[in-house]
Amino acid sequence: MRRRILFVEDEVGFAVGVIDRLEADGYEVAWAQTGPAGYQMALAQSFDLLLLDVMLPGKSGFDICRDLRREAVHTPVLMLTARGEVVDRVLGLKLGADDYVQKNCEPIELMARIEALLRRSAGVAPQGGGRAEFGDVRVDVARHEVTRAGTPLTLSPVEFRLLEYLLERRGSLVTREELLENVWGLDGDTLSRTVDVHIAALRKKIEADSRYPRFLLTIKGSGYKLVQ
Repeated sequence: MRRRILFVEDEVGFAVGVIDRLEADGYEVAWAQTGPAGYQMALAQSFDLLLLDVMLPGKSGFDICRDLRREAVHTPVLMLTARGEVVDRVLGLKLGADDYVQKNCEPIELMARIEALLRRSAGVAPQGGGRAEFGDVRVDVARHEVTRAGTPLTLSPVEFRLLEYLLERRGSLVTREELLENVWGLDGDTLSRTVDVHIAALRKKIEADSRYPRFLLTIKGSGYKLVQ
């Protein structure tokens, strides 16, 4: 079955070029030209990935991503922008986006990012029948649920996959490079800042006080470790 992608982009020339490339690679693509239209399509239909431009008429890509996460839509999101400011990347990631790429990147990079997100969207299951716990945090992989002290936590798809991967390797050092390869499906250290941003966001949710973490520890100069 072909993977379905929703592409929300108002620049017709750019959109047509990307759609042609996606369809040539075997994807089925739905296209919306405004933010509100894209948001409604993402709510009403099932997609394997959302490709969102940041600057859109009516509703920005940031707003679409934020509102979809609030509606518990966990479809992977790749943000596209003509700008490359770090603050934009961090904002998109904090709102629940899984990755971020500039429009002027090489087409091969865009396709690689898409393939990586689709490849990792299933996540990595921890041992023990799909359930795990540490402290007062409980994880149910089958139900895609995480609670702390009985209160449900809202994790983005990439935060959930990150937590699953750390649980699978609980007690062991996990490097940034390993996380990039196994959670994001990418090589090298291009997105090391992305790893740090997601670790910080996850820590705020699972720790009672993220300033003094008990479970998700930073091993200075090496990486991270999830402990009991």
